[in-house]
Amino acid sequence: MMAVPTVRPVPEAVRSAAAALARGEPVLIFDAVDREAETDMVFLSEKATPEMIRLLRKDAGGLFCTAISEELRARLDLPFFSELLELAGARHPELPRLAERPRYDRRSAFGITINHRANFTGVPDNDRALTIRTVGEIAREAHHLTDRELRERFRESFISPGHVYLLYSAPALLGERKGHTELVISLARMAGLSESVTVCEMLGDSGGARSPDAARKYAEAHGWPFVEGRTIVEAWNAWSSG
Repeated sequence: MMAVPTVRPVPEAVRSAAAALARGEPVLIFDAVDREAETDMVFLSEKATPEMIRLLRKDAGGLFCTAISEELRARLDLPFFSELLELAGARHPELPRLAERPRYDRRSAFGITINHRANFTGVPDNDRALTIRTVGEIAREAHHLTDRELRERFRESFISPGHVYLLYSAPALLGERKGHTELVISLARMAGLSESVTVCEMLGDSGGARSPDAARKYAEAHGWPFVEGRTIVEAWNAWSSG
Protein backbone atom coordinates (compact mmCIF):
# COMPACT_ATOMS: atom_id res chain seq x y z
CA MET A 1 0.00 0.00 0.00
CA MET A 2 2.74 2.48 0.92
CA ALA A 3 5.58 3.28 -1.46
CA VAL A 4 8.89 2.61 0.28
CA PRO A 5 11.70 5.08 -0.44
CA THR A 6 15.07 3.66 -1.43
CA VAL A 7 16.89 6.11 0.83
CA ARG A 8 15.35 5.15 4.14
CA PRO A 9 12.71 2.60 5.26
CA VAL A 10 9.32 3.79 6.44
CA PRO A 11 8.96 3.17 10.20
CA GLU A 12 6.65 0.36 11.23
CA ALA A 13 4.60 2.80 13.32
CA VAL A 14 3.78 4.77 10.18
CA ARG A 15 2.96 1.63 8.20
CA SER A 16 0.63 0.46 10.97
CA ALA A 17 -1.08 3.84 11.16
CA ALA A 18 -1.63 3.92 7.40
CA ALA A 19 -3.05 0.40 7.41
CA ALA A 20 -5.41 1.26 10.28
CA LEU A 21 -6.71 4.33 8.45
CA ALA A 22 -7.34 2.25 5.33
CA ARG A 23 -9.34 -0.25 7.42
CA GLY A 24 -11.48 2.54 8.87
CA GLU A 25 -9.91 2.33 12.34
CA PRO A 26 -8.80 5.27 14.49
CA VAL A 27 -5.18 6.30 14.94
CA LEU A 28 -3.77 8.47 17.74
CA ILE A 29 -1.22 11.12 16.73
CA PHE A 30 0.76 13.30 19.15
CA ASP A 31 2.11 16.42 17.46
CA ALA A 32 5.05 17.67 19.59
CA VAL A 33 5.85 18.97 23.06
CA ASP A 34 6.91 22.33 21.60
CA ARG A 35 3.72 22.77 19.61
CA GLU A 36 0.16 22.04 20.83
CA ALA A 37 1.41 19.07 22.87
CA GLU A 38 -1.88 17.33 22.07
CA THR A 39 -2.89 13.89 20.89
CA ASP A 40 -5.60 13.76 18.25
CA MET A 41 -7.74 10.72 17.51
CA VAL A 42 -8.01 10.61 13.72
CA PHE A 43 -9.74 8.54 11.04
CA LEU A 44 -10.05 8.56 7.26
CA SER A 45 -13.01 10.80 6.43
CA GLU A 46 -14.53 8.51 3.80
CA LYS A 47 -14.80 5.81 6.50
CA ALA A 48 -16.94 7.96 8.82
CA THR A 49 -19.77 6.15 10.61
CA PRO A 50 -22.09 7.20 13.45
CA GLU A 51 -20.21 4.74 15.66
CA MET A 52 -16.89 6.44 14.91
CA ILE A 53 -18.36 9.87 15.65
CA ARG A 54 -19.71 8.56 18.95
CA LEU A 55 -16.30 7.12 19.82
CA LEU A 56 -14.55 10.44 19.24
CA ARG A 57 -17.25 12.36 21.05
CA LYS A 58 -17.07 10.16 24.15
CA ASP A 59 -13.42 9.06 24.29
CA ALA A 60 -11.64 12.05 22.73
CA GLY A 61 -13.97 14.94 23.53
CA GLY A 62 -12.37 17.73 21.53
CA LEU A 63 -13.43 19.59 18.40
CA PHE A 64 -14.28 17.62 15.27
CA CYS A 65 -12.33 18.96 12.28
CA THR A 66 -12.04 17.53 8.80
CA ALA A 67 -8.72 18.15 7.07
CA ILE A 68 -8.27 18.30 3.31
CA SER A 69 -5.20 18.89 1.16
CA GLU A 70 -4.27 22.33 -0.15
CA GLU A 71 -4.69 20.97 -3.67
CA LEU A 72 -8.32 20.07 -3.02
CA ARG A 73 -8.97 23.38 -1.23
CA ALA A 74 -7.63 25.32 -4.21
CA ARG A 75 -9.67 23.31 -6.71
CA LEU A 76 -12.80 23.92 -4.62
CA ASP A 77 -11.87 27.61 -4.25
CA LEU A 78 -12.53 27.56 -0.51
CA PRO A 79 -11.37 30.48 1.69
CA PHE A 80 -9.58 30.34 5.02
CA PHE A 81 -11.71 31.70 7.86
CA SER A 82 -9.12 34.41 8.50
CA GLU A 83 -9.61 35.58 4.90
CA LEU A 84 -13.35 35.90 5.48
CA LEU A 85 -12.66 38.13 8.49
CA GLU A 86 -10.44 40.34 6.37
CA LEU A 87 -13.04 40.58 3.61
CA ALA A 88 -15.76 41.46 6.11
CA GLY A 89 -13.65 44.34 7.39
CA ALA A 90 -15.25 46.81 4.98
CA ARG A 91 -18.56 46.51 6.84
CA HIS A 92 -17.25 45.42 10.24
CA PRO A 93 -13.91 47.19 10.84
CA GLU A 94 -13.15 45.37 14.09
CA LEU A 95 -13.29 41.86 12.58
CA PRO A 96 -9.85 41.87 10.88
CA ARG A 97 -8.27 42.59 14.27
CA LEU A 98 -9.46 39.17 15.42
CA ALA A 99 -7.46 37.42 12.70
CA GLU A 100 -4.26 37.08 14.73
CA ARG A 101 -1.90 34.13 14.57
CA PRO A 102 -2.52 31.37 17.14
CA ARG A 103 -0.08 31.07 20.04
CA TYR A 104 1.13 27.65 18.88
CA ASP A 105 1.79 28.41 15.20
CA ARG A 106 2.31 31.14 12.62
CA ARG A 107 -1.14 30.67 11.08
CA SER A 108 -4.44 28.86 11.52
CA ALA A 109 -5.58 26.01 9.27
CA PHE A 110 -9.30 26.73 9.86
CA GLY A 111 -11.58 27.16 6.87
CA ILE A 112 -15.36 27.27 6.60
CA THR A 113 -17.85 25.12 8.52
CA ILE A 114 -20.32 22.85 6.72
CA ASN A 115 -23.35 20.58 7.10
CA HIS A 116 -24.60 18.07 4.57
CA ARG A 117 -27.78 19.28 2.88
CA ALA A 118 -29.61 16.14 4.01
CA ASN A 119 -28.97 16.97 7.68
CA PHE A 120 -31.51 18.55 10.00
CA THR A 121 -29.39 20.25 12.67
CA GLY A 122 -26.06 18.69 11.67
CA VAL A 123 -25.09 17.86 15.27
CA PRO A 124 -26.14 14.22 15.87
CA ASP A 125 -23.72 11.40 15.17
CA ASN A 126 -25.65 10.37 12.04
CA ASP A 127 -25.55 13.93 10.68
CA ARG A 128 -21.87 14.54 11.28
CA ALA A 129 -20.95 11.12 9.93
CA LEU A 130 -22.77 11.91 6.68
CA THR A 131 -21.11 15.32 6.36
CA ILE A 132 -17.62 13.97 7.02
CA ARG A 133 -18.04 10.85 4.89
CA THR A 134 -19.18 12.95 1.94
CA VAL A 135 -16.10 15.18 2.20
CA GLY A 136 -13.98 12.03 2.16
CA GLU A 137 -15.81 10.66 -0.87
CA ILE A 138 -15.29 13.94 -2.73
CA ALA A 139 -11.58 13.82 -1.87
CA ARG A 140 -11.39 10.22 -3.10
CA GLU A 141 -13.09 11.00 -6.41
CA ALA A 142 -11.55 14.45 -7.03
CA HIS A 143 -8.98 13.26 -9.58
CA HIS A 144 -11.81 11.94 -11.78
CA LEU A 145 -13.61 15.31 -11.86
CA THR A 146 -12.97 18.64 -13.52
CA ASP A 147 -12.73 21.70 -11.28
CA ARG A 148 -16.22 22.75 -12.37
CA GLU A 149 -17.66 19.31 -11.60
CA LEU A 150 -15.85 19.22 -8.27
CA ARG A 151 -17.20 22.59 -7.17
CA GLU A 152 -20.70 21.66 -8.29
CA ARG A 153 -20.52 18.42 -6.31
CA PHE A 154 -19.41 20.32 -3.22
CA ARG A 155 -22.11 22.98 -3.61
CA GLU A 156 -24.82 20.38 -4.12
CA SER A 157 -23.67 18.41 -1.06
CA PHE A 158 -23.20 21.06 1.63
CA ILE A 159 -24.44 24.25 3.21
CA SER A 160 -22.45 26.69 5.36
CA PRO A 161 -22.23 27.53 8.20
CA GLY A 162 -22.48 24.07 9.71
CA HIS A 163 -21.19 21.84 12.48
CA VAL A 164 -18.11 20.31 10.84
CA TYR A 165 -15.00 22.48 10.69
CA LEU A 166 -12.79 22.21 7.61
CA LEU A 167 -9.01 22.45 7.93
CA TYR A 168 -6.69 23.13 4.99
CA SER A 169 -3.15 21.79 4.89
CA ALA A 170 -0.16 23.98 4.06
CA PRO A 171 0.90 23.78 0.37
CA ALA A 172 4.29 22.26 1.25
CA LEU A 173 2.77 20.06 3.96
CA LEU A 174 5.36 19.12 6.60
CA GLY A 175 8.02 21.18 4.88
CA GLU A 176 6.04 24.27 5.85
CA ARG A 177 3.94 23.43 8.91
CA LYS A 178 3.86 20.51 11.33
CA GLY A 179 0.33 20.64 12.70
CA HIS A 180 -2.06 17.73 12.92
CA THR A 181 -3.56 18.88 9.61
CA GLU A 182 -0.26 18.38 7.78
CA LEU A 183 0.62 15.23 9.70
CA VAL A 184 -2.58 13.43 8.73
CA ILE A 185 -2.65 14.60 5.10
CA SER A 186 1.02 13.61 4.69
CA LEU A 187 0.25 10.21 6.18
CA ALA A 188 -2.68 9.74 3.79
CA ARG A 189 -0.57 10.79 0.80
CA MET A 190 2.27 8.41 1.65
CA ALA A 191 -0.27 5.60 1.95
CA GLY A 192 -2.03 6.44 -1.31
CA LEU A 193 -5.32 7.09 0.52
CA SER A 194 -7.94 9.76 -0.11
CA GLU A 195 -6.58 13.04 1.23
CA SER A 196 -9.18 13.89 3.85
CA VAL A 197 -8.72 12.84 7.46
CA THR A 198 -10.89 13.87 10.41
CA VAL A 199 -9.24 14.79 13.72
CA CYS A 200 -10.41 15.34 17.29
CA GLU A 201 -8.29 16.35 20.29
CA MET A 202 -8.11 13.92 23.20
CA LEU A 203 -8.98 15.72 26.43
CA GLY A 204 -8.18 14.66 29.98
CA ASP A 205 -10.05 14.93 33.25
CA SER A 206 -7.89 17.77 34.57
CA GLY A 207 -9.33 20.43 32.27
CA GLY A 208 -6.51 20.18 29.74
CA ALA A 209 -5.27 17.89 27.01
CA ARG A 210 -4.83 14.20 27.75
CA SER A 211 -1.19 13.47 28.49
CA PRO A 212 0.83 11.60 25.85
CA ASP A 213 1.37 8.71 28.28
CA ALA A 214 -2.35 8.41 28.97
CA ALA A 215 -3.15 8.61 25.25
CA ARG A 216 -0.55 5.94 24.47
CA LYS A 217 -1.98 3.62 27.13
CA TYR A 218 -5.46 4.17 25.75
CA ALA A 219 -4.25 3.26 22.25
CA GLU A 220 -2.49 0.13 23.50
CA ALA A 221 -5.58 -0.97 25.44
CA HIS A 222 -7.68 -0.77 22.28
CA GLY A 223 -5.09 -2.12 19.86
CA TRP A 224 -4.88 1.10 17.85
CA PRO A 225 -1.67 2.79 16.62
CA PHE A 226 -0.13 5.68 18.55
CA VAL A 227 2.33 7.73 16.48
CA GLU A 228 4.44 10.74 17.38
CA GLY A 229 4.52 13.61 14.93
CA ARG A 230 8.31 13.44 14.59
CA THR A 231 8.02 9.85 13.34
CA ILE A 232 5.65 10.95 10.57
CA VAL A 233 7.92 13.91 9.73
CA GLU A 234 10.94 11.62 9.41
CA ALA A 235 8.99 9.19 7.21
CA TRP A 236 7.72 12.06 5.06
CA ASN A 237 11.22 13.50 4.57
CA ALA A 238 12.49 10.07 3.45
CA TRP A 239 9.45 9.31 1.27
CA SER A 240 9.34 12.70 -0.46
CA SER A 241 13.05 12.66 -1.24
CA GLY A 242 13.22 8.98 -2.28
